[in-house]
Amino acid sequence: MPNIHWNPVVGNYYTLMMVDPDAPSRSDPKFREWRHWLVGNIPGSDASQGETLTAYAGSTPPKGTGLHRYVLLVYKQPGKLTFDEPTLSSTSGKGRGNFSAKKFAAKYKLDLIAGNFFQAQS
Repeated sequence: MPNIHWNPVVGNYYTLMMVDPDAPSRSDPKFREWRHWLVGNIPGSDASQGETLTAYAGSTPPKGTGLHRYVLLVYKQPGKLTFDEPTLSSTSGKGRGNFSAKKFAAKYKLDLIAGNFFQAQS
């Protein structure tokens, strides 16, 4: 699990997402975006203190599908939230595909404050 840091404002809550827009491949991204990690209600910048909605699943691009981008996004929340998404375990693939960070952020009125990415392939 990556160790993510940002400069939090005391009293604010944050949401952290990690998605793969290249699932199962850049040439055929029919599962775009694949949700690898989703944590909300993070006080400060310690994701382990937040509410895990999707347990972390590391970068595991299928063999022969080329480079995949893994995008990490941090959003400021308008306050502590009640999420209605089902909780997904680290071993569950169900419900991870066809996620939209943009729609999720709009639904909960999240403000993007930080982002980064890395690439990986098998």
